[in-house]
Amino acid sequence: MTPVVLMGGLNVVRALGLARIPVIIASSQRRMPSMASRYCAGVIELPPISEGEAVVETLIRAAPRLGQRVPLFYDNDERLEVVQTWRAALEPHYRMLLNEPALGDVLLDKSRFQELAERLGLPVPRRIEWDALAAERGPVLVKPKTRVAWDHSSLRQQLCGGTGKARVFASGAEARANPLAAQYASLLSFQEYVPGEDDAIWSLHGFAAPGGEVLEWFVGRKIRTFPAHTGDSSYLQLAREQSLVALGRDIARRLGLAGIFKMDFKRSSASGRDYLFEINTRFNLWHYLGARCGVNLPQVAYEYLLYGRRPLHAEARLDVRWLAMRYDWPAYQELHRAGKLGFGAWLASLAYQPMVYDLFSWSDPQPFLRHWAAKLRSAFTRRMHRWLATAS
Repeated sequence: MTPVVLMGGLNVVRALGLARIPVIIASSQRRMPSMASRYCAGVIELPPISEGEAVVETLIRAAPRLGQRVPLFYDNDERLEVVQTWRAALEPHYRMLLNEPALGDVLLDKSRFQELAERLGLPVPRRIEWDALAAERGPVLVKPKTRVAWDHSSLRQQLCGGTGKARVFASGAEARANPLAAQYASLLSFQEYVPGEDDAIWSLHGFAAPGGEVLEWFVGRKIRTFPAHTGDSSYLQLAREQSLVALGRDIARRLGLAGIFKMDFKRSSASGRDYLFEINTRFNLWHYLGARCGVNLPQVAYEYLLYGRRPLHAEARLDVRWLAMRYDWPAYQELHRAGKLGFGAWLASLAYQPMVYDLFSWSDPQPFLRHWAAKLRSAFTRRMHRWLATAS
């Protein structure tokens, strides 16, 4: 079969693998766990993603070896930004379905998306300007205006302790008094905090034809994140919620979305209203769980790009969950300290079967083994350095 070139990681690799679509991983990292996957058919070694032009030149040089224009997929904001910025250079060599340039840029910038959503009357949380923060008595959510280069930034480390995607302050006055928030106010957005636990966080995942017609979709719901309310997914499930599907389809049509997308919502525990947080137009870790539940969005994108095929909608099953233990163990500890989750209840929640994992798979074990072999080598090297330093 025609392969996909993927600028991304293991969950998308396995979603494609379940459809028997070979994957060529394009990455600046060497010996990633995903490169050991049984579904990895090759590797394209890229320069650092920050060197966007060099990344694009490398992809273009690799294209003739693939025999035809193959689909190009991407799974985070940095990679999406490179593809969007150099789309004119890449499109003669790769098949992609991107949003119109102006919309694509807006969706990467959370503050500009907030402005667009307000103009269109989309149900986004209320924005709070810096000068109005002191008067805001309720909790305030602070997040970066763009998550490009956010994960490893010093601002994330200082403001969020290196974990999470945002930070919640008890009031606007507390946020305004924070030295980091004041120093980096131009890089941050401030909005009302929508109350609710992690299971109030929902998402609509879909693929749209140009113009915003949603061709296929599934609904996700979080069980736990770390840190709570603002963190990375640790335990996930699929759900059915027709009101959310109808709302998401309307939003896609009004924006004129094209290609893969994920809409993040939170249902207020106070009002029951669904608030739209953001829209990401890239592939993501949920697609592995969706594929195991019968709705394989990477496969839908692949067949649409290659053959123009429009899928018949299939309702996703709800009998599988997704777990990332590296986040769920600290998520449990955080909830336990808050008196919200006991050890027995946490273990009981993990007894759910069937389960898919962020890293481990019985049918694809090599990524797990490579990951832990690298961990052990690193730990052994550190011990040897300390021993040699002590011995000398």
